[in-house]
Amino acid sequence: MRCRFIPQIGDGAGAAGICSALKLTVPSHTIHGIEGQPLQLTVDYNFNTTACEIQIIWLFEKPQSNPKYLLGSVNQTVVPDLEYQHKFTLIPPNASLMINLLRISDEGNYIVKVNVRGNGTIAASERIHVAVDVPVTQPIVHTEPSSGVVEYVGNITLKCTVGKGTRVVYQWMKNGKPLHAGPNYTFSSNNATLLIVPVAKEDIGNYSCLVSNPVSAMESERIAPTIYYGPYGLRVKSDKGLNVGAVFTVNVGEAVLFDCSADSNPPNTYSWIQRADNTTHVIQYGPHLEVVSDTVAQKTRDYVCRAFNNMTGKRDETHFTVIITSAGKNIDSWL
Repeated sequence: MRCRFIPQIGDGAGAAGICSALKLTVPSHTIHGIEGQPLQLTVDYNFNTTACEIQIIWLFEKPQSNPKYLLGSVNQTVVPDLEYQHKFTLIPPNASLMINLLRISDEGNYIVKVNVRGNGTIAASERIHVAVDVPVTQPIVHTEPSSGVVEYVGNITLKCTVGKGTRVVYQWMKNGKPLHAGPNYTFSSNNATLLIVPVAKEDIGNYSCLVSNPVSAMESERIAPTIYYGPYGLRVKSDKGLNVGAVFTVNVGEAVLFDCSADSNPPNTYSWIQRADNTTHVIQYGPHLEVVSDTVAQKTRDYVCRAFNNMTGKRDETHFTVIITSAGKNIDSWL
C-alpha cells in the first residue's frame, strides 16, 4: 500500500500521523480470473479522521504502457470512462471493482487509489495483478507405437494433447502417482511428451497425463502400453507326489498332472520333451502333462518343459526327473 499526506494551506507538521489514519488493503496482489466470467477485485479501506469527501479512482496498465483511467467516484457519484462504462461496476463508498466479463485482453495491473479529504487530504493506493486464464479441457494421450513393443528392444512415446487451456502445466502419472525423470524416463521441455527408452517389464502400468493451470485441472483416461516380455521364472509343479528340487517321486499306479508356467506377455507356448537313451523327442504341447506311472517300465524318467514367447523370440527350459516308487519307499534310496 502506498500512503501519502497531501497538505492543504495552513497544514503543519504531523503528516505521518494523518497518513496512518488511512489504511487500504487487498486480499491478494495477484488474482486469477476465468475468461468469460465476472471477477471482483475486493478492496477494503478505513480511516480514523473526519471525512467530508471520499474519492476512489481505478486505473489499468499493461507492461510498457501508461495507466488508463477506468472509472472513479466522489462520494456517491461514479464517473466512468465512457469506453468502459458497461464493463466495470463500482458502488461507492465501497472501493471494490467488479469486472463484468473477463477477456484475455483484461490481463494486467489494476491500480486503486483512495483520497480522503477532511482536515487535510490523505491518500493511499494498491496495485493488483489480474491474470486471465482459460480452463483446461480433458487431455488425450497418444501412444507410439500403438501395437506394443518388446522389452529392451523397443521404445514407447506418450504424447499428451489438450484442446483448450492457458498456461498449461503437464504432469505424468503412473498408477496414480507422479512420474519423475529417471534412467529410462525422459520428458520434453514442456513435459507434454514422455519417452521410455528402453522399455522394460517394470514399465508396465497405467499411465495418465494431468494438466492444470491456476484455475483448473483435468486428468486423461488411463492407458496401459503393451510391453512384450519373458519368459521369466519357469517352473514345473505337480498335483501329487513328493517334490524335492527337480525330482518328483510318485507312487506306482498314480496318474500325475504336471503344470509348466512362466511369466510372459503374450502367454508362452509350451512343449514337453522326454529324454531317454541319449535321445529326446517332443511328447506333448501345452502347459499340462499327465504321466500315468503304471505304464512306465523304467523306475526313473527325465523330462524337459520348454517355454517359448513368439513375440520376444526368447525361450527357457527346465529339466526334471520323475521317480516311480512303491508306496512308502523313501526317495533317498533312488538318489
